[in-house]
Amino acid sequence: MPETPSAVRAPVPAAVPAPPDALDTDLGWTLGVVFRAYVKFANAVFRDLPGGPRGYQVLAAAAQELPGGQGALALRLGIDKTVMTYLVDDLENAGLVQRRPDPADRRNKRIVATERGRTTWEATQVGLDHAEEHILSPLDPADRVEFRELLRRLAVRAQSLDPVADTCQIVTDLATGEPAAPTPPRPRRAARR
Repeated sequence: MPETPSAVRAPVPAAVPAPPDALDTDLGWTLGVVFRAYVKFANAVFRDLPGGPRGYQVLAAAAQELPGGQGALALRLGIDKTVMTYLVDDLENAGLVQRRPDPADRRNKRIVATERGRTTWEATQVGLDHAEEHILSPLDPADRVEFRELLRRLAVRAQSLDPVADTCQIVTDLATGEPAAPTPPRPRRAARR
């Protein structure tokens, strides 16, 4: 039976996006979801790199020939000096970095990328770029630049308010749900008269 004009269906209205619910606007939830997605992609990129994300950070510093010795790099990255020693050992055993005397202070050792280390760093950087592209794909290029700058400003502010001296502490904080209790100040002695 042919359709008559009265039987023609009305166009279906486009789906109207639902208003955001409380989770969609919760900073902790949104940061957590984005962070979890980034970590999943980044861990796939770091899969074969000794030390995972920390190994990448050390390798990146070595490949870019950032100034300073091993101790200064540990401090900058928030890695315990003992952990840093083992991390550099693993990277060195993999042929990715070498320890060399610092020309400015021969008592210090600089971490320098080998040719294999530079190649590995570049390949890892490409993988991270793809991961970031995937995570940030809903944003147009201008929004990505603005998002990165806003996030950087938030991170700098958060670090100034609650400095992270040891990145291992972040994992502990996340596992327990609470930051480690700060060391209480020592009581002041009353002045003698």
